[in-house]
Amino acid sequence: MLDIHLLRTDLIKVLNGLSSRGFQPTEDLKKLMEERGSIRINTQKLEETRNKTAHNVGRLRSAGYDMSDKEIISLLDQTKKIPKQLKDAKKKLGNIENKLNQLLDVIPNLPHDTVPKDGKNKEVRHWGTEKTSGSFSFPVKDHVTIGEGLGLLDFRTATKLSGARFSLMVGELARLHRALAQFMLDTHTQEHGYTETYVPYLVNAESLHGTGQLPKFEEDLFKIPRKKCESEESKTDKGLQEENWYLIPTSEVPLTNCARNEIVSLESLPIKLTTLTPCFRSEAGSYGKDTRGLVRQHQFEKVELVQLVHPLKSYEALEQLVGHAEKILQKLELPYRVMLLHTGDMGFSATMTYDIEVWLPAQNTYREVSSCSNCEAFQARRMKARFRNEKGKPELLHTLNGSGLAVGRCLIAILENYQNADGSVSIPEVLRPYMGGIDRLKHREK
Repeated sequence: MLDIHLLRTDLIKVLNGLSSRGFQPTEDLKKLMEERGSIRINTQKLEETRNKTAHNVGRLRSAGYDMSDKEIISLLDQTKKIPKQLKDAKKKLGNIENKLNQLLDVIPNLPHDTVPKDGKNKEVRHWGTEKTSGSFSFPVKDHVTIGEGLGLLDFRTATKLSGARFSLMVGELARLHRALAQFMLDTHTQEHGYTETYVPYLVNAESLHGTGQLPKFEEDLFKIPRKKCESEESKTDKGLQEENWYLIPTSEVPLTNCARNEIVSLESLPIKLTTLTPCFRSEAGSYGKDTRGLVRQHQFEKVELVQLVHPLKSYEALEQLVGHAEKILQKLELPYRVMLLHTGDMGFSATMTYDIEVWLPAQNTYREVSSCSNCEAFQARRMKARFRNEKGKPELLHTLNGSGLAVGRCLIAILENYQNADGSVSIPEVLRPYMGGIDRLKHREK
């Protein structure tokens, strides 16, 4: 959520920042802010008049003045009118602020000044050498052809079980998928200083509101109606009815919300958390996109990285977090590039985002395997996630998140980059200890 102080003091900057993201408020934000300011000033004046009048009346009484004096009666009449005027003004102010809060709920974060605004993502760096079709001595296959040819990837059965955009892995491919996730977690916890966490896969509306998925992106979520127990309270800490659970679209949601309504100590920063979870996305509006294979699924696994940091250190932390995700691809010896996203491509809560894209030979292109963002105080303001600063006063945290990495898309990259002429797939050296020493995927005999 945007800072209301910034809206009040530099609305033009806010509107220009939103415009660079292609966002136009549905209501006149400037008009709402002007009405809010006018009513607040009027309310303050009424309160001052009430207090001053009450003080004058009290002073006159103490001095022994005749309370039937016309001047005093006038003061008393004025005193009686002010409470109703104040009540009406506060009601009007409440209505305006409700409108403003509803608008702020769907307004994205402002981009950092250095984020490209020309509609083009900027390549920051790349690593490794891309294998093109000419790098292979045989026709390059995509991951679907490879997996199905080995008898290890079964989309037909998955469709029978659940419908389109689900997958079934069997045998050593399922083991490789598990090995990838374990390797990522071990690297981030043992080398990068993250604390491994197990989190719920079902969250409440308040958690999704805190990280920015609600209310704007509800159609992208899987909602599960919840029948409440009599002992449970009917409202969450922000007053939203808790009538549904939602399957997490990313474990950024439960990890970041661990700090909701908390004030952590300065000494505890930075807080670095990681977890492996399935992610569930309805992919609303993406029909026809990446329908083949594992690229875009309703259910997929991802190792998530979240950092909660001091505001002065969040951009340093962003570079660090990106480097942690990159290290996974370097260890797997998979070519990749890092892209700084332009304003129109960033996620709702982000103020700056780097995408890490891995090379896929069959598509002869790079595909996103991680998105790493600094949200500054945008999420923390929604969640009231704070720390005690150097002066002991509560201050909003800065929150960061990134994939470290998407397991299924890494698996795609391994299948395509490590494919062999005989249809087998070599297993990256770093994963072989997790595979019991197996050095390649071979055809599975049924």
